[in-house]
Amino acid sequence: MPHQKPKIVIIGAGFAGLRAVKNLARIDAEILLIDRNNYHTFIPLLYQVATAFIPPKTVAYPLHKYLHSAANTRFFQAEVLAIDFERKFVTSDRENIIYDYLVIATGSKTKFLGVDGAPKYTYPLRTLNDAVALRDRILGNLERAVTCTDYERRQQLLTFTIVGGGATGVELAGALSELIPTSLVDNYPQLDRAEVKIILIHSRTRLLADFPERLGDYTGKQLRRRGVTIYFSTRVRSVTPEAIELDDGTIVKTATIIWTAGVEANLPADSEQLSTASTLSHIAPRREQVCVRSTLQLLDYPEVYAVGDVAYVEQDGKPLLGIAPEALQQGTAVAGNLKRQLRGLPPKSFNYFNKGTAAIIARNAGVAYLFGKIPLKGWFAWLLWLGIHLYYLPGLSNRLIVFKSWLRDYFTQERNIRQIDSKSTKIPFYF
Repeated sequence: MPHQKPKIVIIGAGFAGLRAVKNLARIDAEILLIDRNNYHTFIPLLYQVATAFIPPKTVAYPLHKYLHSAANTRFFQAEVLAIDFERKFVTSDRENIIYDYLVIATGSKTKFLGVDGAPKYTYPLRTLNDAVALRDRILGNLERAVTCTDYERRQQLLTFTIVGGGATGVELAGALSELIPTSLVDNYPQLDRAEVKIILIHSRTRLLADFPERLGDYTGKQLRRRGVTIYFSTRVRSVTPEAIELDDGTIVKTATIIWTAGVEANLPADSEQLSTASTLSHIAPRREQVCVRSTLQLLDYPEVYAVGDVAYVEQDGKPLLGIAPEALQQGTAVAGNLKRQLRGLPPKSFNYFNKGTAAIIARNAGVAYLFGKIPLKGWFAWLLWLGIHLYYLPGLSNRLIVFKSWLRDYFTQERNIRQIDSKSTKIPFYF
């Protein structure tokens, strides 16, 4: 009778899922990786695609190429619809898949916080398609503003509004503050820089709440120096195709609204089957994440793991932030625990080693908080951010293209990505 290998199914080809695949490449088991796309998206650089720093292909790495050296791993492109945890099978839009062990690494999706009109009229930034659509909207607004003779409508076209003052919102605001002047000078001399407005709306009292206060204050000052208007302690009440309404009744007329205000777990299964952070009274609601044991196993299903943005994990009494370094370490930990289970050993608890976090603001300006105790700001933090992301970006050719794009932009302030795909524009123009 032939040896029946255990089957490990990993849903999601993000940071955690791919790290788990890499560490399971040589075990005596059948590994199946499932994702809706046949490429890995390097999410931290999506905002640079959206602001024409780098071409879209540089943040998408083919999964078949990544799995080339993993002989025990097979890729299956499908959309996961549900999971039957009792009978141990995954339902997808193509077929049902039986598993012995399962890793849920499906990441997060945009959370619109119940704001009327936000899902329909704003641009999120979670996928490669999101980034391309936003880039085309920004460049399309500039093209339309050139020929627009109505002053009020031209002002709408040239007002770019970002909702959310976390790392993505800050990085987008800074990148737009560099893109717009360069584009106006090089391509749209008919437009007046003074007409362009970049607005950042944040519900808290300072930016980058996960960083020390002085780094958040520094970030706000740097963005203001670059012409970004910041609304603190402000929430969005509703969104229309032509404007955004704030909680105090203020109407901001704008043709582009970028939503970076929140995310939630992108669960492939009915959340009622699982214990989530919001269903347990002693845990504050957080992103509808799945509660897991210290080993990253589900509470009721020890053969199932949840990692990355899907899992609610606490350390030292505080929830993890849901950033890429956490997901990478969780992917490694899950692979180690699966190896232990296959050998009949108990899984080990996951302990996150905090190497630090970093965010880029704009040229020569960044912030970093290393090892949870060393704050950095300015040119060195900016350079550190560049180095970290270049190191983790998959593919040598992608790294070379991105590095060349950064060099060209830094020394010449030239961006060659000006093509607009009219089919990618999410929201139609009403004027």
